[in-house]
Amino acid sequence: MWRTIGQSSILALFGNGLRTGNLAHAYLFVGPPHVGKTTLALDLAQALNCQESNQPCGKCQSCLRIVNGKHADVTIIGLNHNSHKKGQAETRTQTEISIDEIRGIQRNASLPPFEGKCKVFIIDGAEYLSLEAANCLLKILEEPPPRVILLLLAADEARLLPTVVSRCQLVELKPMSIVEVEKMLVNSHGVTGDKSRLLSRLSEGCLGWALMASIDDIHLQQRTQRLSALHPLLKASWEERFNYVAQFESDRKLAQELIKLWLTWWRDIMLVKCDCQESIINVDSLPVIEEWAKALNLIEINDFIGCLQTSLDQISLNANVRLVLEVIMLNMPKKEIVGHGTVSMLCNP
Repeated sequence: MWRTIGQSSILALFGNGLRTGNLAHAYLFVGPPHVGKTTLALDLAQALNCQESNQPCGKCQSCLRIVNGKHADVTIIGLNHNSHKKGQAETRTQTEISIDEIRGIQRNASLPPFEGKCKVFIIDGAEYLSLEAANCLLKILEEPPPRVILLLLAADEARLLPTVVSRCQLVELKPMSIVEVEKMLVNSHGVTGDKSRLLSRLSEGCLGWALMASIDDIHLQQRTQRLSALHPLLKASWEERFNYVAQFESDRKLAQELIKLWLTWWRDIMLVKCDCQESIINVDSLPVIEEWAKALNLIEINDFIGCLQTSLDQISLNANVRLVLEVIMLNMPKKEIVGHGTVSMLCNP
């Protein structure tokens, strides 16, 4: 049973490939975070090694070992899948997938499957391959061993070497509609009322994020804290603004998350300004957003949205995080917002 939801055309593609034995040796799964790339990769790994006729069954020993991360022929590497050496602690945050990890795949791929029918190597966050690692991977992609399939997962294919992309079959995972996500939260996971509406919109169609946030309120709490900190910045001095963003300068990923959150907020201000309230994402903060829309004009809103989008692109291209954030602060309009400027938070009862 496939656990992947909302990707019917992709499941039909793989179902047909499994029946006919016509599968590529390498696939590149592209889509935003939490859209279901890892789930699809594990589903395919199960289908390739399933012991039953209805593949993947999800119940045989092989399927269970794969989903529990214990199958000898299914390997996952990536920034969030570090294999720590016994007796050694991680001394620094890993920022790229190293050539040593790809060499490990190269050695492993040259051996026949140990307990299954096919070896599956999943590279999560393939856009973080170092240049040396990507070039080493090319050797496997150009001369793939028999009974080996490589699955590359990436949020942005543009950050991969074109030669790597060209040797993989591209599979693009599209976000679900907000309506579909909300129905799934309500009907299958018991999330109801305003919380299901909010989470479905904040997820932007990525069901994995909505489910994660429905279980652990820390995600909504972090959002609330970051938006609450944004409000005073409109009337803050340059020094206060620079001091605020200085705390994010050493964490590129956190800075990206912050800018993406600001983008949703300012997009909502634009929508309210254009009388399109029904399309906003931060539905729990409509009164505050309306206050901002009254205080700002369309040119100010549009220009700052453009600044945020440019900044996000610059950070993804490895620009200096501190400089990017300081430019954002310099471009943010200075206004006095009427009202308390508070953001509500929905939690489980």
